[in-house]
Amino acid sequence: MGQTIRLTLKVWRQGGPEEPGYFHMYEAKDIPTDASFLEMLDIVNERLEREGKEPIAFDHDCREGICGMCGAMVNGHAHGAESMTTLCQLHMRKFSDGDTLVIEPFRAEAFPVIKDLVVDRSAFDRIIMAGGYISVRTSQAPEAHSILVPKKEADDAFDAAQCIGCGACVAACPNASAMLFVAAKVSHLGLLPQGQPERWQRVREMIRQMDEEGFGNCTNHYECEAACPKGISVANIAQLNRDNLMASLRALFTS
Repeated sequence: MGQTIRLTLKVWRQGGPEEPGYFHMYEAKDIPTDASFLEMLDIVNERLEREGKEPIAFDHDCREGICGMCGAMVNGHAHGAESMTTLCQLHMRKFSDGDTLVIEPFRAEAFPVIKDLVVDRSAFDRIIMAGGYISVRTSQAPEAHSILVPKKEADDAFDAAQCIGCGACVAACPNASAMLFVAAKVSHLGLLPQGQPERWQRVREMIRQMDEEGFGNCTNHYECEAACPKGISVANIAQLNRDNLMASLRALFTS
């Protein structure tokens, strides 16, 4: 049997959006160090269910750092303190025997708590619906090699497209800003030829929707970049601001 550790968990429990929340203490004994953070929660939940108690609700899906579903604050860090890591990829060997872990949901007005560690991130979906697409008819996509894309633009677009929409940037930002998320979605389309027809409308509509959802303003804390499990650069925010300025000028002179 591999090495195990014992942890004290201070977990946020909240029965529903309108119910008051509170922290509850749990002893997590004999946790394998090769288990992931979510597997650790699975072990704790199995024990709670055997005792007839309510398990801890948390989001998850692929558990491979791809889908962006998982997410929680661990000791004040989105996805935990490990750099470039999603919560499902965080392993218990990063903690020491006897550690106390404070686990709570992402905190943002635009991410209301559904239950325990689960938050409603549908605001991101509405931002995407406002402009995160290109006009290509079904079954009419052109041959990829027929449109030449300079390598730098292709690399920058690919880097921005790695955003998985987990919301860590919002949770880490003191202002609960979604600028890094929006910037990544705007950049990965706006840098490519296929994204040009809607480029200026896209940036204005997505920013408008972001503001309507109640996200805060960006004041250059750079916490978003530090917390992003995919390492999305804040350079995309600068690109977003440039595109927004250009879109506003175009709208002014063409109206």
